[in-house]
Amino acid sequence: MTRVLVVEDDPQLVRALRINFQARKFEVEEAGDGGSALRLAAARKPDVILLDLGLPDMDGIDVIKGVRGWSKVPILVLSARHTSEDKIRALDAGADDYVTKPFSMDELLARLRAATRRQEAPAASQATEVSVVTTAGFTIDLAAKKVRRGERGVRLTPTEWHLLEILITHPGRLITQSRLLLEVWGPMYGENTNYLRVYMAQLRRKLEADPSHPRYLITEPGMGYRFEP
Repeated sequence: MTRVLVVEDDPQLVRALRINFQARKFEVEEAGDGGSALRLAAARKPDVILLDLGLPDMDGIDVIKGVRGWSKVPILVLSARHTSEDKIRALDAGADDYVTKPFSMDELLARLRAATRRQEAPAASQATEVSVVTTAGFTIDLAAKKVRRGERGVRLTPTEWHLLEILITHPGRLITQSRLLLEVWGPMYGENTNYLRVYMAQLRRKLEADPSHPRYLITEPGMGYRFEP
């Protein structure tokens, strides 16, 4: 049974989440503040954490940082904060996903299931151990730095390759614009999001069957990009 730690100080919302999660065979732990959340996370080792940012004793960002100091457990932020800056701060701190209030329960459950599936993936699929990534549309050999679509090779520029490599070695994980800009172009380019749009468009033209409706290289508007295997 999947154990979910719900970190939220609104009793009515906690009750609604508990009812919906238990009806779908999730085991639910509850914490009404950040301190309790950190203690429960350490003691109960949940499979996924659902976290509000506006907690009575500390900012949820600090909870994320505290958990990330020792655990890779998936963290889904559920918050009324809806600006891009808030989302980026949470994702850069180590959150895996971000859902704004009000929200669809079906969407939240789908994101919860996706997070737990990624966590349960075998170790060989994790970032440091991946050597070849194969999809229905293309194959990427990380060691040889080669990409193929069907029977033909795909030529990528060094920048395109660097950007693609970061995304595919973190499958399903949202990588923020700021992180991609820092790792690919350096600290002087932190605001140049147009670079990302141009290069992602180039990668989609080279790899996606329908670049205007990408299957693998997904944009999360205002936040960043993810590779969906």
